[in-house]
Amino acid sequence: MEPTAQAYPVNFSVAYPDRPLNRLTSFFRLFMVIPIVILLGTVYSGGAEWGQWGGDDGNSAETVAYGFGGVLFFGPLLMILFRKKYPRWWFDWNLELQRFANRVTVYFALMDDRYPATDDHQSVRLDYDYPGGTLNRFLPIVKWLLAIPHYVVLFFLHIGGVAAVIIAWFAILFTGRYPRGLFTYVEGLLRWQNRVTAYAFTLATDRYPPFRLAP
Repeated sequence: MEPTAQAYPVNFSVAYPDRPLNRLTSFFRLFMVIPIVILLGTVYSGGAEWGQWGGDDGNSAETVAYGFGGVLFFGPLLMILFRKKYPRWWFDWNLELQRFANRVTVYFALMDDRYPATDDHQSVRLDYDYPGGTLNRFLPIVKWLLAIPHYVVLFFLHIGGVAAVIIAWFAILFTGRYPRGLFTYVEGLLRWQNRVTAYAFTLATDRYPPFRLAP
């Protein structure tokens, strides 16, 4: 059973900061994360804002989209359903977006004191195995429903995650260190969450996510 467990096609890890973390930025982390969260929201919202560009009288105005982004879900679903194909650049977009979102999450959870980069991986490793044409045509339609047991478990795990981050916040302020046990728990929670996201929403794999925090 162990080789199968290790072969799950979604891999996530965060490098443990075996060094003193910045106490000042940790203290103000709730405020410092705001700019990068706003930036992430501009590409993660999944919607567009429309407006007019051109003449004041509106006669020569053109309709333009100010911004558009978010996880690609319906497009890949339709391509898998009708063509049994997941376009590689759509796959790469979803993967890079999830990597960016996880760097922001890791920073907010005090697991790294380096400000999240928009492109550099920093301490966060997230990899999907590209499925090519191996995905089931019809499974993507019901994956979100099949993942309901995971949503329930993750709800309670996130409560524990919030408590772990609060305790870690005090520990960093007094010792400069993130307690290793708490770090492992939060890392495992994010790993579990990323597996469910890859299965149910980015549609990167047909393999049902395991119910575990460990790799």
